[in-house]
Amino acid sequence: MTVLVVAEHRRGELRDASLELLTAGRQLADATGGELHVAVVSGDVESYADQLNREGVDAIHTVADGEEFNHDVYTQAVEQLFEAVEPTVLLLPNSVNGLDYAPAVAERLDIPLVTDAVDFDYGDGLTVTREMYGSKVETTMDVDAPQAAVTVRPAEWPKAEGTGDATVEAFDAAIDESAVRSTVTGYQEVGGGDIDISDADVLVSVGRGIEEEDNLDIIHDLAEALDATVSASRPIVDNGWLPKDRQVGQSGKVVTPDVYIAIGISGAVQHVAGMKGADTIVAINNDPNAPIFDIADYGIQDDLFDVVPALTEQFS
Repeated sequence: MTVLVVAEHRRGELRDASLELLTAGRQLADATGGELHVAVVSGDVESYADQLNREGVDAIHTVADGEEFNHDVYTQAVEQLFEAVEPTVLLLPNSVNGLDYAPAVAERLDIPLVTDAVDFDYGDGLTVTREMYGSKVETTMDVDAPQAAVTVRPAEWPKAEGTGDATVEAFDAAIDESAVRSTVTGYQEVGGGDIDISDADVLVSVGRGIEEEDNLDIIHDLAEALDATVSASRPIVDNGWLPKDRQVGQSGKVVTPDVYIAIGISGAVQHVAGMKGADTIVAINNDPNAPIFDIADYGIQDDLFDVVPALTEQFS
C-alpha cells in the first residue's frame, strides 16, 4: 500500500502540519509494509523537499507551479499526482487550505473523503477515527473503497524527525491555465490581526478566571516578561476582551507551542482540543478539580492574582 501526503506551506515557510502528516502517513504505510510518498506544490519546492526529507519518507514529488496556495493549481496538481502514484490513501492537512481543495480533488477522482481524522488503521481496509459532539465521543468509520482521501487534524501526531534518504523527483503537472480562475493577490490574517498564535513558541493563555477585562493587564505583563504571545479561551473572546484570532480551541485555532501557560482556564474538552499538542503545559487555577490539571505537566493550585504578578516579577 502506498500513502501519498500533500505538504502545506505558507508565506515561504513549511507548516508544522506537514511534518505531522509524515508521521501519520508513515504509521499508515507501516500497517501494510507500504511506501510513503510526499508531494509539495508551489513556492520554493526544492527547499521544502529538503525539509520534508525525514526518516521514513520514500519519495518526494515537487510541483513547481505557482508561488502560494491556489485552489485551481493544487486541485489539478494533486489529481494528476494521485493518478501517477496510485496511492491507496491520500492524506491532506485538515486546514483552511486542505479543506479548500480536498473535496474538489476527491470529487474529480471519484473517491470518498473523510475529514478531521484523529487516528486511523489499516486491517481488512481503512478505518478512520473522528471525534464528535465537542470531542466527547469518538467514532470509527470503515471506508468501503479501494482508495480514499483523508484530512488529518493538526497536532494529533508528533512531527517527523531525523534525516531521510528519499528520492526527490520533479513532477511535470500539466496545469490548464484556462481553468485557473483565481489569483492570490495578498495575504491577510482572519480577524485583521498581525499575530498568528499558531506560530508562537510560548503562549500565555487566559480564561474566565480573570474575571474582568481590566485584569487582563497582568496577563499582558507576564507575556511581555516572557516574550510570549497572549491567547485565550472562548469566554474571553465571546466577551470581546480579545479578538477572535487569539482564541484557542475547537472553534478557534489549534496551537502547538513549546510552552503553554493556561491561566484561569478550567480545561473544557473544546479548549483542550486546541492546545493538547503543546510540548509543556503549565496550569494556574485555584480549583484543584479543574480538568486542565489532568493534562498539565506543571500545575499551580493558587489564586492567579497572586501567582501571575509573582511570575512576572521573577521573569522580568
